[in-house]
Amino acid sequence: MITNISTVSAMRIVLARAVALCGLVALASGAVACGTSGSNSADARPTVVVTTSVLGDVVRNLVGNDMSTLVVMPAGADPHDFAPSARQVDAMRSADVLVVNGLDQEVSLRDTIDAAEQGGTTVIRVTNGVDLLGDDPHFFTDPVRMRQAVVYLSAQLAAEVDGLDAPEYRDRVAAYLGALDDLAAEVSTVLAAVPAERRVLVTYHGVFAYFADRYDFTVLGTVVPGGSPLAEASAAELSALVTRMEEEGVTAVFTDSSSPDRLAKALASEGTNIDVVELFTESLGPAGSDATTYIDMVRTNARRVAAALG
Repeated sequence: MITNISTVSAMRIVLARAVALCGLVALASGAVACGTSGSNSADARPTVVVTTSVLGDVVRNLVGNDMSTLVVMPAGADPHDFAPSARQVDAMRSADVLVVNGLDQEVSLRDTIDAAEQGGTTVIRVTNGVDLLGDDPHFFTDPVRMRQAVVYLSAQLAAEVDGLDAPEYRDRVAAYLGALDDLAAEVSTVLAAVPAERRVLVTYHGVFAYFADRYDFTVLGTVVPGGSPLAEASAAELSALVTRMEEEGVTAVFTDSSSPDRLAKALASEGTNIDVVELFTESLGPAGSDATTYIDMVRTNARRVAAALG
């Protein structure tokens, strides 16, 4: 291709003026950068920011390409102690919609979420649409309650985002609800292999109450007390839990992929033939794992529980 020299000069002048104007605009508005490379400045779609990887996968299945979706926590992150970057905090505060789990599942993000809401960002707390067990935020271990969450979340998104409630959106919502129905039935079938007397769970921390409630398991105890993996168990508490496990004939401890399993292994070492089985609980698994989507996560957990206790 041959280009006239005078044309090149003219193009350079125009480009220089554009760059200068961009700089002036950035200084005046506080923008990070001009142009479209590496930014969403040319993306006219509304933005939804989602706190956890579990809910991020769900939201992406619902909104498709109709919204620009940003997930704050990467796969493998523990939502109880995750520290967001300054850019992520800014994204949460400037989002058109901010989707959060609620009930302090994202305790480390509480101030940022509150500030975003006070600044005018629409915040959807998914647990507002779920049949809860007290103040336990881990509803997502039960796919039936996740279905409740999706019904609520999809309605809230449609009400808050102009133009979202189109036939394509409703089709995606219906398809995902159908997938959750299939998942719940599959989990029931997989867990049918576990006899009633062996439906006893010992977990790293209190995350499987909803799972136990749905599929008729009993939670005998947790390695660390309370609902947060940040707590610590004493030697006496661990010893007492081992004794209860031996009395009940429990042979497995289920630990979290997003939390250290040192205590679970220490507990297992005190018992007789106690296996430590890793489950995906607070977060999706990394690429290449068996839990890169919410549906895969629940399916994998059910299979591992059945294999350990069946």
